[in-house]
Amino acid sequence: MKSYTAKTIEEAVKLASEELGIPEDDLVFKVTEEKKGLLSKKAVIEVFELTDVIEFAESYIKDVIESLGVSGVTTKASLEDDIIHIEIDSDHNPILIGKNGVTLQALNEIVRLAVSGKFRRRFRVLLDIGDYKNAKYSRVASIARRTAKEVQKTKVDVTLDPMPSDERRIVHNVLTNFSNIKTESSGEGHRRAVTIKYVEE
Repeated sequence: MKSYTAKTIEEAVKLASEELGIPEDDLVFKVTEEKKGLLSKKAVIEVFELTDVIEFAESYIKDVIESLGVSGVTTKASLEDDIIHIEIDSDHNPILIGKNGVTLQALNEIVRLAVSGKFRRRFRVLLDIGDYKNAKYSRVASIARRTAKEVQKTKVDVTLDPMPSDERRIVHNVLTNFSNIKTESSGEGHRRAVTIKYVEE
């Protein structure tokens, strides 16, 4: 985290952008001081770097899990395709995953909201416990391919079971190059699902 001082917030942002080599729109900062007097003007901003965001997310989710009485918690964070990935391990992984991954999804939402609230910007955060998500992605991809092939044969659209946004993204990506196939998400909240549709070339 670095501080930058100038006469106005705009000038401070420009200064930070030039020094860090980050576009102004991509800077994550907060205003810590602003004076608009007739004789003197001053603005101070604190700029957060991505490493600050990652460290906060990792520390936050670890504190949340430990507050639930779960011991032996370890985390490993990384950044891939603008997504903050946090791998979690503990003495009670099945409890943290929950039935059909419901508890894991709730933990994911909690840390995502905390990060967005802290840094006043939306970040994509993905938690995984004991490789549960990667295994789930493989199953989702397999179901998507199998269903798409059925739709190609029957020309009848199929709506998959509701799933979280990261799993819906897997379906969309896996079927991008399938001929005569189009995918659309519909529904609200936890009922949002992907429909695999047949389209003429």
